[in-house]
Amino acid sequence: MSANSLFRRGALGASLAAALTAGVVTPSVAAERELLNSSYDIARELFSAINPEFIAHWQEQHGEEIDVQQSHGGSSAQARAILQGLRADVVTYNQVTDVQALADDGLVAEDWQDAFDNNASPYYSTTAFLVRKDNPKGIESWDDLVREDVQMVFPNPKTSGNGRYTYLAAWGFAEEHFDGDEEQIHDFMRTFLRNVAVFDTGGRGATTSFIERGIGDVLISFESEVNNIRGEYGSDDYEVIVPPVSILAEFPVAVVGPNAERNGNLDLAEAYIDYLYSEDAQRQLAGFNYRVHHEAVVEEFADQFPETELLRVEDVFGSWDEAMENHFANGALLDQLQRR
Repeated sequence: MSANSLFRRGALGASLAAALTAGVVTPSVAAERELLNSSYDIARELFSAINPEFIAHWQEQHGEEIDVQQSHGGSSAQARAILQGLRADVVTYNQVTDVQALADDGLVAEDWQDAFDNNASPYYSTTAFLVRKDNPKGIESWDDLVREDVQMVFPNPKTSGNGRYTYLAAWGFAEEHFDGDEEQIHDFMRTFLRNVAVFDTGGRGATTSFIERGIGDVLISFESEVNNIRGEYGSDDYEVIVPPVSILAEFPVAVVGPNAERNGNLDLAEAYIDYLYSEDAQRQLAGFNYRVHHEAVVEEFADQFPETELLRVEDVFGSWDEAMENHFANGALLDQLQRR
């Protein structure tokens, strides 16, 4: 079953009207053209920093005043909104299948991953842990998360790309740890899922549960996000743990061709994505704790990113389509493992 089929069968969530109001950051000044970037839930601050720099860059290069609007929400929900009519020019998501769903519907080019470098992923991350001061439960890796005294918070894999990466990272660890023994992997994952204190629908909800409501011993999210949370809520009160084995989380980007052409923004959309690969943007991304590809920036921020073995979804699960079908479709392994 294709990623798009899974989208069609999934809950169609918030209405397009909600996406167009609550999710979209409206422009503050008049501009000759406006670009709409549809992005994932926890990227608000990131693009709030990048957009003004791109606007200044475009004006310097072309002498044209532009503005960039943002639509944020769960990555999958954002893609569904575009399928329902949201006229985004570009997408900057946190899961390949969310872009592929648009490609399956003809809204993104079939060869979208070849259109830009690094599989159309200008930056990447992995899954990491945020624990409370002094790491009282001594959490260092995935096997610590199946202890009876540990409770976790992370987004629901059914509704969040962030949550799917967490589930797949835990599975990948178990597959290595148990040398592919299916029964032991399933037992590990049952316990892992049983230790989840709350499944929020997205990354921001999970942060609220862990930080503001004080639920759980560990918040699992993107390495970039847990570092940003620690910086915002107090580096003395939280610690970031990057496990020795985790998952490669690519952040795919694409031009929504039919929308960009209809909006008269095709050149602007392509330039916006190109800008994310520039040294200036890569430095901003690294400043937000994302791993990047630009060699000079990688060297500059080397001490910021601990070494870890990054498992590729395609290597462990065959493909994203197979992972979605075998693990996250209705009645698939995630549902089976959660049955009491």
